[in-house]
Amino acid sequence: MNVILWIVQVLLAAAFVLAGAMKLSRPIDSLAKRMTWVNPLPVAVVRFIGLSELLGGIGLLLPAITGVDAWLTPLAAVCLAFVMLLAAIFHIARRELSKLPSSVVLGVLAAFAAYGRVVLAPF
Repeated sequence: MNVILWIVQVLLAAAFVLAGAMKLSRPIDSLAKRMTWVNPLPVAVVRFIGLSELLGGIGLLLPAITGVDAWLTPLAAVCLAFVMLLAAIFHIARRELSKLPSSVVLGVLAAFAAYGRVVLAPF
């Protein structure tokens, strides 16, 4: 189970770090071409979402790898699952059902990582 959790954590970390870095670094016009949901939101909200994803992705790996405050890893996973729940609600409210599967899959994987690191294979 430990190996499966590490694979899930690495994949989630890669997805969230890349998505967060993109939302933090790219101009809003460039993001809006691929992510239409950024248009109605203030720039600060889009950047905050990016920062949350970036830090959450780092939190999935760094504390566990270093062994320093490893309890932060499941906390990061819980927070990312919550972010994806909010993303799913946002997309449902905007009737963007095609965007829903990625939010749900990432959210479920993050919840699994949190549960796994607390119950199944804690550090």
